[in-house]
Amino acid sequence: MIFLVSLVALLLGVCIGTLLRGRYIRQGVIDELAPKLSRMQGQLNTIEAELAYMVSARYSELNPRPLLEPRQYDNR
Repeated sequence: MIFLVSLVALLLGVCIGTLLRGRYIRQGVIDELAPKLSRMQGQLNTIEAELAYMVSARYSELNPRPLLEPRQYDNR
């Protein structure tokens, strides 16, 4: 009987230790990757802005007339 209680306690300890170790490792990975991911997001935002600028510049070169303004109606 003492053997079974010891075995259950050992298994419970292993399970709790595994959960705590998993949380510790996950937090370490997040702390390590967060600055890299932030920097990559900034680079992607820069590329997106440059691409939008280049597309609009190319469109204005190809299209000699300006974009049509939305029609405004008089409310009389």
